[in-house]
Amino acid sequence: MELLLPLARTYDVQLDDLVGAPRAGDPRIHLKPIRRSGLIFVPLSRRPGRVQAFKMIIPAVPEPLEPTPQTRDGVEWLYVLNGRLRLVLGERELTLAPGEAAEFDTSLPHWLGSADGGAVELLILFGVQGMRAHVRADAPGSSHG
Repeated sequence: MELLLPLARTYDVQLDDLVGAPRAGDPRIHLKPIRRSGLIFVPLSRRPGRVQAFKMIIPAVPEPLEPTPQTRDGVEWLYVLNGRLRLVLGERELTLAPGEAAEFDTSLPHWLGSADGGAVELLILFGVQGMRAHVRADAPGSSHG
């Protein structure tokens, strides 16, 4: 037993997963939102050093915010669930509607905000440099599924 805890920490797995314990108890997932710079991030994955998944909520604002682009190492993929997202990416500015996605290198100055002052909800995948998220769409008329 004394070796299991260090192994679980080293491989970043729950002790129950390491020993193959059956799932029991409450099946609900209790996500803990993180508030940063006026935004709400709900972590959906817990794998340090790998692709991280978040639900991000940009609260409604009474007046448009002035973009303050940031940079960091990595790649970001996002998908707009609700609202209209204003994406500033370098010198470009885009508005994304629900159902639209974007992927970009985060070493490029970027900023996310509301395009119309309303709340925006999106899914974000963030990976270290070189790890990219790809969505494959089958050609029209293909028979996959």
